[in-house]
Amino acid sequence: MSMRERLAKGMLFTDMCEGLPEERLRGKELMYDFNHTRPSEVEKRIGLIREMLGKVGKNAWIEPPLNFAYGRNIFVGDNFYANFNLTVIDDYHVTIGNNVLIGPNVTLSVTGHPIDPELRNTGQKYAFPITIGDNVWIGGRAVINPGVTIGENSVIGSGSVVTRDIPANVVAAGVPCRVIKTITERDKEFYFRDLRVEPQTNA
Repeated sequence: MSMRERLAKGMLFTDMCEGLPEERLRGKELMYDFNHTRPSEVEKRIGLIREMLGKVGKNAWIEPPLNFAYGRNIFVGDNFYANFNLTVIDDYHVTIGNNVLIGPNVTLSVTGHPIDPELRNTGQKYAFPITIGDNVWIGGRAVINPGVTIGENSVIGSGSVVTRDIPANVVAAGVPCRVIKTITERDKEFYFRDLRVEPQTNA
């Protein structure tokens, strides 16, 4: 069985063969170019985002700096926005839906290492896909661990460490991350604590 097949099956694998180092290098060269663009080079940034990632929907934007392992294993939908210092360890698939917002200093990691030190020192690791549903908002400094799925419309509080799946239509936070409330009709009326949404009028 090839290393790529082992990786896809969630088995232990190593990543120094079968063209994997070359694929990482290609992605990181593009990542370097992206991270060193000037703020005014909007079209260049958009082009590099499309070249770096595996799939990119309409109106996707990422604020530099961005860090990833390959880039090609990241798939994002329409209207994706990521703030500064997004880190994606994408040894395997990271799939992000439409209208997803990611705050600053967020880490998405599909990869982990064995707990046993002797096994870990062999360089073997494992990877399980991360899936983020439509309309999800991930707060700053959150960490999403291997194998996690976040359901559509949900909000992950800042500083959370997400180790298990999060259902749709909830707010979840903490270390480890847990559901703290269901999103309800009240949230259409109040946007933050007791602050009410006011109708906007054109001046």
